[in-house]
Amino acid sequence: MAAAAAAGGRRAKAPRGAVARRRPRAAVPGAEGRPRAAAGRPVDEEVSSDSEPESPSLGRRRREAAEEEVDETPQEKKLRLAKLYLEQLRQHEEERAAAEEEETQPADLIGDRLKEDVLEQKGRLQRLVAKEVQPPDPASIRVLRGHQLPVTCLVISPDDRFIFSASKDGSLIKCKWEVESGKKLCVVPGGKKGTEERHMGHASHVLCMAISSDGKYLATGDRNKLIMIWDADTCKRLHIFTGHRDAVSGLSFRKGTHQLYSASHDRCVKVWNVAENAYVETLFGHQDVITGLDSLSRECCVTAGGRDGTVRLWKIPEESQLVFYGHQGSIDCIQLINEEHMVSGADDGSVALWGLTKKKPLALARQAHGMQDAQGLQQPYWISAVAALRNSDLLATGSHSASVKLWKCGEGFRKLEPLWDIPLVGFVNSLKFSAAGDFLVAGLGQEHRLGRWWRVKEAKNSICIIPLKRRAAAPSPEAPDSS
Repeated sequence: MAAAAAAGGRRAKAPRGAVARRRPRAAVPGAEGRPRAAAGRPVDEEVSSDSEPESPSLGRRRREAAEEEVDETPQEKKLRLAKLYLEQLRQHEEERAAAEEEETQPADLIGDRLKEDVLEQKGRLQRLVAKEVQPPDPASIRVLRGHQLPVTCLVISPDDRFIFSASKDGSLIKCKWEVESGKKLCVVPGGKKGTEERHMGHASHVLCMAISSDGKYLATGDRNKLIMIWDADTCKRLHIFTGHRDAVSGLSFRKGTHQLYSASHDRCVKVWNVAENAYVETLFGHQDVITGLDSLSRECCVTAGGRDGTVRLWKIPEESQLVFYGHQGSIDCIQLINEEHMVSGADDGSVALWGLTKKKPLALARQAHGMQDAQGLQQPYWISAVAALRNSDLLATGSHSASVKLWKCGEGFRKLEPLWDIPLVGFVNSLKFSAAGDFLVAGLGQEHRLGRWWRVKEAKNSICIIPLKRRAAAPSPEAPDSS
């Protein structure tokens, strides 16, 4: 178990008038709009029309159906749902095998899928895909323009069809790009400070964004301490969350839910229920501004603590946190690889691989993007973005070193091996792999996401789509992590 200290994960009480944290009592199905029973009449009694008397056979069938529904025990329900799940799996795997023209028995497909699901839930799934990735062709990179100032953040829709991006520009355009055509489908311009209630968009730099795993909600956070919730289909603003006391710098939806985690320069993490537009709780612990946040299926999230030098795992139900140390500089970006491993980058030029059961990095690549000559001083290129292809051994890192680097995680996540350099000029402020792993998207700018320390004049403020082609090879085995 981690030697990491469980430190001050205090839970803040909701302010007076805020939504209470007690979960609402589940509504009775079909209760809405049901008329109240007349006095002296049982609620469940069905009143038949005199002109259309109910036939005895119809009434008997209804009673039998009701009895069958009541007679199903919890164990029978679990069995029925398991059979339904297996049937859906079988159909899905058969369709996939047919599309890929694989000659595999359905039973093998279902068994492999179930093993994969178990390993994924345990955080031990590591698909070995990095060795199959071919060197990306610079000529195949597609550049999408539209933002006037540096792109600060982006997300890809769960079905890999759309890219949402946001920027520092005065109009703070938020674009919904169609991946295949590169066409801008939706642009939401920003407004002047103080006009958020009247204007649709943000009125300051957008620093972070997240999309729910069902693709329904999009969340964006800005320097004005606001979190805006959008309908991802229409780009219509649905709600504004307030409560942070400084810039919102990290957002992530818990996978499979509409629970939203947010991190801020006010050093705290907040939990929200987007479906109910409700504030849930606040967690404290970091000693400096939080610069990044990520989460997966478990009820926890990880954060990068800037110059306090820590990465933290927040266990929401237990109201506790684990603290990890390893970088020497400001930790500026973080992402989970699976439920048990994560990657982070810092301005000391290092990239770290972590296991959630070890308080020190499993692997550390120093000066990952080389050294730069800044005002006569040699210093490492800052790591400004990291990305991981979920449940695999493929990583990507970005800086302003004129390239994005692809990395391979060694077995057990105990080694970092550089693979390829992809030439891209400018600050790489955001990186995301598509869910299928067939392309990587980079958000570029002339300046760093969080400041204006340098300016790369020859850079273009843009979105770059980098196709990732794999060598034709036999399917790679999934390697359970040994750590």
